[in-house]
Amino acid sequence: MPTTNTPTTQQHWLESAGGYFSGIIMLHGTQHRVITAPADQGQFKGQWLPEYDDVPGARSFFDSAANTRAMAEAGSVIAQRALAANINGFTDWVIPARDVLEVMYRAHKPTTDKNWIYRGDNPSSVPVGYPYTADAPARTADKDFQKGGAQAFLSDWYWSSTQSSSDGAWFQHFRHGNQNVLNKHFELQVRLARLIPL
Repeated sequence: MPTTNTPTTQQHWLESAGGYFSGIIMLHGTQHRVITAPADQGQFKGQWLPEYDDVPGARSFFDSAANTRAMAEAGSVIAQRALAANINGFTDWVIPARDVLEVMYRAHKPTTDKNWIYRGDNPSSVPVGYPYTADAPARTADKDFQKGGAQAFLSDWYWSSTQSSSDGAWFQHFRHGNQNVLNKHFELQVRLARLIPL
């Protein structure tokens, strides 16, 4: 969590930033706050792309906006929906890049399940994230984000906006944290985010 000039309540973040504070990411040398969209407006399901087209502009592990724009230009419906979103008066919502999505898992893990210990490294987060242990990160203390809560991530796979190859893109599972690559035509969950420079 940030330590300077940072409101501490999720309600404040919802009112002032349109969503919920999740952590900090480095983006082109500048720290950015990661804001998770409310579930009822910023969560949906879809294909990354229906075809196995290479999207060279969507390879960043941290630049969610560049990835999302490249996806949209390539015909991704979920990316087009993200760019068209107007949530609580904000219109700069994106599909989180791989490392941004990991920050969201680390902050809002909904379950008490053991973590997939071979994943979780995050060179872009502040502080830098190291691979998970079985028990860390633990389930979030925020009841709204715990399983069954109004803002909780589903115990399911979520797309990132980071392409791995022409065939696949990165995802993160929100029950146990597994990060991996899946064929783009599968329909996975999406949870939108904003990134605000510090």
